Amino acid sequence: MFMHNKRLQYTVRVSEPNPVLGSLMLEQFGGPDGELAAAMRYFTQGLAEDDPGRKDMLLDIATEELSHLEVIGSIVAMLNKGVKGALSEASMEEADLYMTINAGGDSHTQSILYGGGPALTNSSGVPWTAAYIDSRGDPACDLRSNIAAESRAKIVYERLINITDDPGIKEALGFLMTREVSHQKSFEKALYSIQDNFPAGKLPGLTPYASLYVNTSQGEGDATGPWNEGEQWERLDDVEGNLPLDGGDGQASVQLGERDMQDYAAMMGRLASDPNSSPATGADLGAGPGAGKLSDEDMGGAADMAEAKAMSRKQSAL
Repeated sequence: MFMHNKRLQYTVRVSEPNPVLGSLMLEQFGGPDGELAAAMRYFTQGLAEDDPGRKDMLLDIATEELSHLEVIGSIVAMLNKGVKGALSEASMEEADLYMTINAGGDSHTQSILYGGGPALTNSSGVPWTAAYIDSRGDPACDLRSNIAAESRAKIVYERLINITDDPGIKEALGFLMTREVSHQKSFEKALYSIQDNFPAGKLPGLTPYASLYVNTSQGEGDATGPWNEGEQWERLDDVEGNLPLDGGDGQASVQLGERDMQDYAAMMGRLASDPNSSPATGADLGAGPGAGKLSDEDMGGAADMAEAKAMSRKQSAL
């Protein structure tokens, strides 16, 4: 059961309205790394979690993310207070009002369509979608995804802080940014409290390939480091000379039954290409300057092609 406390988790103080800034703030309201996405990600994970400790943590953080959604939504609403009233009461000249809501970002959509309220969209007006939720139902997998999500959200908050000089907004965004750090630490602790948490899942990796680094991008800029060099790595530089890695023939094959084989052979015969044929095509008949070489010209049939074009034009005239 949920109960709503009317006091925000952090006080929102906005110095002056700014609908353009409000539209940019929506990135953390209805964007892929925003607070709604975080709340839904952790709620769905928490509801499915069987470990009592992780379940409690996920539901705690999910609920707090909803409070953060309220904070960022309140910032957006305050930034749109001026234009909301001006649009409602037509208190400005049309040109001035037009310039106010079209100064940048997606502010015109937020003002006209949503009346200045915080819409569940990102800063470009793209609606929020459940596709942002990438849970897989395995704690070692989901906790790593959560850590990455909190990291991404922190970076977005940093960028939002950098585009405003409003001290009250900076303070509130700084609080939200810091809570991302705290949540990341909780998820890290929960992950490493699971014994044998890497790799995710139950099945072990195949030993011949688990420590293999395949150097597939070669040339100037080739680099080495702890990610591809050292005792834990077997580095493969001659990629082409060692294909396929399993020692087979490197081809795709399937065992077909007699009926399937007959059908397949019939299909291949019906759809076979003739490598000795170079028929005139629509591109050849309609070709103009810049079309490049035509198929019949390559075979010395330029005259025939010209005649075909002339015949085509004559038929069109009729």
